[in-house]
Amino acid sequence: MSKNMYDAIKGIAITSAAGLLMSFSPLVAGSEKTVEKTAKPIQKNDALWQEFHSVVGNCTMQFPKYPDHLSEKLRLPEEGFDLKYDAYISAIDQKTVFLLLIAQYPDFVDESYARMSLEGFLNGILTHNPNNQLIFADLSLVGGHEALDFFIRTGSVYFKGRALMVKNSLYLMAMECEVQNYDEGHYNKFVESFQLSQ
Repeated sequence: MSKNMYDAIKGIAITSAAGLLMSFSPLVAGSEKTVEKTAKPIQKNDALWQEFHSVVGNCTMQFPKYPDHLSEKLRLPEEGFDLKYDAYISAIDQKTVFLLLIAQYPDFVDESYARMSLEGFLNGILTHNPNNQLIFADLSLVGGHEALDFFIRTGSVYFKGRALMVKNSLYLMAMECEVQNYDEGHYNKFVESFQLSQ
């Protein structure tokens, strides 16, 4: 896959994630740059992964390389509030993209809406593209917070991830890759490295 193709996939991943976030509200079933700190190389599974600390999301996670960062604020007039999100994107190669998306809702949106929010999020993903086929979806607890693990196939592409609600923030961790490049070990390494900062 060429660099242009990688950039296009990265752009589509950000646009899709933003579209999905706008398509659901937890209450119903300007761009700015931020400086992020700390990247420590970690050598495992023959790939150089880096521990990354998101100041905005107050969390750490391992990426295959230092992630690109996009920060946006979206006006949601129907819901009556702004949605701020930060997206971090990295790739292990040009056929496998990793995404951490952190969406910050107003303070009145909290974990009491978690299950409804996560189910609405999954429905948003599935209806966003009629070619999306759900392989599985499971609700679970991760670090005491309700989480949704999901696996979707769209043609020759897999989209596998975990979404969880913590207070008024939605965290989406996902891997998108071509079917023939799917690596469960890389996915698990990425998702299981997520930790909220104390």
